[in-house]
Amino acid sequence: MGTIKVAVIEDQAQTRQMLMALIDGHGGEYNCAAVFENTEDAVAALPGMGIDVALVDIHMPGGMSGIECVRQLKVRAPKTEYIMCTSLEDADNIFNALQAGATGYLTKSTAPDKILEAIKDAHNGGSPMSSQVARKVLGHFYNADTRKKENELEKLSAREQEILDLLSKGYRYKEIAAKLFVSVETVRKHIHNIYEKLQVNSRTDALNKAYSHKR
Repeated sequence: MGTIKVAVIEDQAQTRQMLMALIDGHGGEYNCAAVFENTEDAVAALPGMGIDVALVDIHMPGGMSGIECVRQLKVRAPKTEYIMCTSLEDADNIFNALQAGATGYLTKSTAPDKILEAIKDAHNGGSPMSSQVARKVLGHFYNADTRKKENELEKLSAREQEILDLLSKGYRYKEIAAKLFVSVETVRKHIHNIYEKLQVNSRTDALNKAYSHKR
């Protein structure tokens, strides 16, 4: 593999110098081919430079954030991989950056050798992320799945939820009928409606779909 051409888009001089020295200090494996102090210059000059990977800060001077910079560059220089390298690790910035086209997200506390690994990983098709960021991403999808399952329960009437709860506790149809003072046939009709609303075909599937987030 040839030299990986890297661009740094960072407004803090000390951080720029550190990244330049880190990238250029590894025997030709990496080359810091461009450095930009603001996003406007990056958007104007980076396309056409053949940059493989760009490290981009989010908080940048002027009217364009690093995220908006990536959004514009992804259109103009789509073959370049973009890694956010920032002190911000809140969920909104993470997902806005990924939606804009970033393929990686590192915090500025990331160890220098891990930054180099991330550059190589992104260049090879990976999506490098700091462990804290990866945890937030996983947490987002877990919470989204939980919300989806909670919404499944909202499809059911109060009586259907009551019956499903009794099913989850191991009650048989006759026992449910006796407990609720209704006929077994009424219980069967409710369960049929539960299956239709949850789009399942069995008690096990219904319980998994409605309650697995609580386990």
